[in-house]
Parts: sequence; C-alpha cells; structure tokens
Amino acid sequence: MIHFKMTVKENFASFIDSETGIMVFVDSFDNQEFDIRIGDLLESKPVGTVKAENDKILNKNLRQIYQRAIK
Repeated sequence: MIHFKMTVKENFASFIDSETGIMVFVDSFDNQEFDIRIGDLLESKPVGTVKAENDKILNKNLRQIYQRAIK
C-alpha cells in the first residue's frame, strides 16, 4: 500500500506501491484541484480529481481514489 504524503503547496508528486509496482502521479496547476493518474512510467490513465484546501484532506482523498481504482 502507498503512504501518501503530499502537501497542497506541491504542484507534482509521484508515488509507487512497493507491493504491486503501480505508480500514482498527482499534479495541480492551482494547488486546489489535484489530478490523479495511475499506471507506470510509460503509460498512465486519469482516475480522478481531488479538491483540497489542506494536506490532510488531500492525502485522505488520494488514498481513497487509489483504493477504488485498483479494485
């Protein structure tokens, strides 16, 4: 499982699930809406967008979207 630790001040972050090798890419242009893609270095697909005003909400929502996407 991935431990998401991103701040709303970051414009980009990537995470890797050490158990499955699945990669998660998160980017934002305004630091309020964060687009999430899942895949690998060569190909990824969008799985959702998170609106967050603080780090706790951002990381909680990233975890929830990831868990739904890998089922």
